[in-house]
Amino acid sequence: MKIKLSIALLLLSATTFAQQVKLAATPPMGWMSWNIMSENPNEKDIKEMVDAMVSTGMVKAGYKYIFLDDCWQGGRDNQNNIIADPKKFPSGIKALAEYIHSKGMKMGIYSDAAPLTCAGYTASLNFEEQDAKTFASWDIDYLKYDYCNAPEDVATAKQRYGKMAKALRNSGRDITLGICEWGPREAWNWGAEVGGQSWRTTFDIRDKWNDTDGKGGVGIYNVIDKNAGLASFSGPGHWNDGDMLNVGLKGVKGPSGAFGANGCTDAEYQSQMSMWCMLNSPLYASSDIRTMNETTKRILLNKEVIALNQDSLGKQGERKIKNDTWDVFVRPLANGDFAVAILNKAATAQNAKITFSDLGLADKYEIRDLWQHKVVGKGNKWAGKVTSHETKIFRLKKA
Repeated sequence: MKIKLSIALLLLSATTFAQQVKLAATPPMGWMSWNIMSENPNEKDIKEMVDAMVSTGMVKAGYKYIFLDDCWQGGRDNQNNIIADPKKFPSGIKALAEYIHSKGMKMGIYSDAAPLTCAGYTASLNFEEQDAKTFASWDIDYLKYDYCNAPEDVATAKQRYGKMAKALRNSGRDITLGICEWGPREAWNWGAEVGGQSWRTTFDIRDKWNDTDGKGGVGIYNVIDKNAGLASFSGPGHWNDGDMLNVGLKGVKGPSGAFGANGCTDAEYQSQMSMWCMLNSPLYASSDIRTMNETTKRILLNKEVIALNQDSLGKQGERKIKNDTWDVFVRPLANGDFAVAILNKAATAQNAKITFSDLGLADKYEIRDLWQHKVVGKGNKWAGKVTSHETKIFRLKKA
């Protein structure tokens, strides 16, 4: 009997894992409403953003999701079905999902594992099965599940996220679950086990490079430094989520500008894109795609860098060098190439000299700069200038 039970559990685990990989074989990509729309997401603006995602080439580049964040809810009806705010979404969420799908995209929605969301709107605790079926009936493809107003212990988090994951599996529709627990309960240790496809690793990111006192939300480098130690938890169907891309925000007022965050340099935004791709984070643009400038387009639409993030091997980059000036990462790719990222943490430009054998790469390589889009050398080393907070990113092909 025990042997039969063990076999059954193994088969169930294999089935669950296969389902998770199916839902998120590569990190999800898209656009999230929070930083621009905050507490006023609405049908008109979301549709405009959908159209901009298509016209700017974002969808073609792989950004398939529109993520509707908090504040869309209008309470519950007389049968306790969760409903959208009729003023913000007069046509309803199902009609919006149909519009998004008609453009070749997918739709994500938001809820919370408590009675109320972070912004105080209706959430899903004790309504998991009902809400999951509602989301499925609306043709939702992804659920961002937050953890405001919930207990601090790990056991409760695992139970609440597991309950929603099960409800989504039972909903009759494939819906990806993004665990938005922010890191204190270390969801990377249990997120896949309970049925999540990704998990946030830090508190909300702000539009700044680094937060040094821990009192003002995290900056880009804080996330890089955190996720650098979590490579073993990342792979097809289970991703370390570094939160939204700040690229293009430029200090805009709103959630991303809280706690004195006033924007980043273009080099810092480019580094975020480079490192989110090296570290397999989901890619959620959050600036206004309708008005983005050419520099923002260049960063967000770099197909060679995106290809690292979406590489089918799904192996997160590992930090091989860490000192006061440099972080250097290496990741293997499905076709046998390697990606190398060289990040200058200093406040001034620095000259780098990297010998690939010091990174565990013993061959000679053709060296392609993924931001210059050209081969810049051949051999077993690279030397060059790296500006402050810039990340050089190379694809190495065995020569």
